[in-house]
Amino acid sequence: MSPTLDIIRRAAAPHGLNLVAATSLARYDAAVKEVSRAGGIDPAARSIVIIGNGGGALWLALQKHAELHPGWFERDNPLDDFTREVIERDVAVAVREAGLRCTIVYPFMSNGPTLNFIELAKIAGLAGPSILGVAVHPVYGPWIAFRAALLLEDEIDSPGEAAGFDPCPRCTVRSCMPACPVGAVTIERGWDIPKCLTHRVEVEADCAPRCHARAGCVLGPEHRYPDDELAYHQMRALRAMRPYYETHLAPSRKT
Repeated sequence: MSPTLDIIRRAAAPHGLNLVAATSLARYDAAVKEVSRAGGIDPAARSIVIIGNGGGALWLALQKHAELHPGWFERDNPLDDFTREVIERDVAVAVREAGLRCTIVYPFMSNGPTLNFIELAKIAGLAGPSILGVAVHPVYGPWIAFRAALLLEDEIDSPGEAAGFDPCPRCTVRSCMPACPVGAVTIERGWDIPKCLTHRVEVEADCAPRCHARAGCVLGPEHRYPDDELAYHQMRALRAMRPYYETHLAPSRKT
């Protein structure tokens, strides 16, 4: 294992950031559109380390943090803010104390360029594709997320255990498909975004506790997020869906 990657893993793991992998920056940049290329963010970087979480460990770490910081959950983005604090306070500091320079990129950045984290995760072997519209992991299934990336001048190529992982074509159970109340997941079309968004917005309570298709996936059910975390993510997803629905899918827009 790369000593640098070991430093990152040890600094991230206590906070529930338990998925770490690295890939060549050149390999990633060759696979994505120019707007998402890492070379435009840090021209001196040669590798990208992607950091994520599998299962509910990050949420538990956030809850412990919130207990020590009253009012944390009243923030607009409590999970993103916690992620930023952990990455900048613990992970990046550990890398820099080892004498290395790093540039931090988050998937939730809105004030500058960012990366295509889904493609980065696939290229780095942190996750594979699925018909659910989310990436999946061999152990954690769909209960994963990508929280940050570090652009490093070191050359590190250390793929995760999901390299080449593509489970849906070989799955015979496919319990995710009948679990969706509107049939928005099929093996032929994958995730039908307009159908899903329309149902989510128009029948809000139906999918508020969880995405039924995601919960129906046969991969990693024991790692499913806690109920309060599921509701948190569903609430934030619905908040993001509403503007698109109003602009493109609302009945008044179709006539």
